Amino acid sequence: MDAPTTLVAAFLGLLEGLTEFIPVSSTGHLLLAGHFLGFQSAGRTFEVVIQLGAVLAILTVYAGRLWSVFAAAPQDPAARRFIFSVLLAFLPAVVIGVMAHGFIKQVLFETPMLIAVMLILGGFVLLGVERIAPPPRHEDAMRLPLVVAVKIGFIQCLAMIPGTSRSGATIVGALMLGVGKRAAAEFSFFLSMPTMAGAFAYDLYKNRDVLDASAMGEIAIGFAMAFVSAVFVVRWLLNYVSKHGYALFGWWRIVVGSVALAALLIS
Repeated sequence: MDAPTTLVAAFLGLLEGLTEFIPVSSTGHLLLAGHFLGFQSAGRTFEVVIQLGAVLAILTVYAGRLWSVFAAAPQDPAARRFIFSVLLAFLPAVVIGVMAHGFIKQVLFETPMLIAVMLILGGFVLLGVERIAPPPRHEDAMRLPLVVAVKIGFIQCLAMIPGTSRSGATIVGALMLGVGKRAAAEFSFFLSMPTMAGAFAYDLYKNRDVLDASAMGEIAIGFAMAFVSAVFVVRWLLNYVSKHGYALFGWWRIVVGSVALAALLIS
């Protein structure tokens, strides 16, 4: 693996960690950056697998809280109900992700124009939801009604269109279902763990024949950078959105999507 490739892998890992848990579409940013930098991994596995670094960041930040929940689960119905709500929300992504995996990776991931457009549209949706979301009825991410969790899980599946954003879809869906801003971001964190870990495992299995030593080196670098930068974002995000909401991320999406779209049209 040469120095330019190493630097690109490190940059993309940094970008993944910074954007995974904010509603701007980490995959969209990675694919657009890779397109303009001339980087394309075998089977687009790099872009999926380095997300596990961000998952480990969540586990690191929430290790104590998660340990308490799982330790209490045998005796505590509320703990069991929370675990069940996350698993229920995860199931739609399993079914649709497996069924549509080939189309997503071979068609949607290879359409940068679609990604740019989805970034712009998602930005306007985020700005609109900030204005029209109903007053929050659920302020604790660990006590959402099961029906709300399942609805968020189905909405998460929209993020299989790159540029939509997994966190963006879950947060927007949660806000419209009466979940508070902080709780919406936190439930998105919890739901990301099985979703991204599942995507990592399935994608690694599907592309096991095209990975080589060079690809594994790129993935290791991107993974490490994603982990470090995601820890920072997770620690910062909840306090930010509690005070300021999500408008900043809506405008960011519109600007990045517009610049990317203009660059694609003139190239």
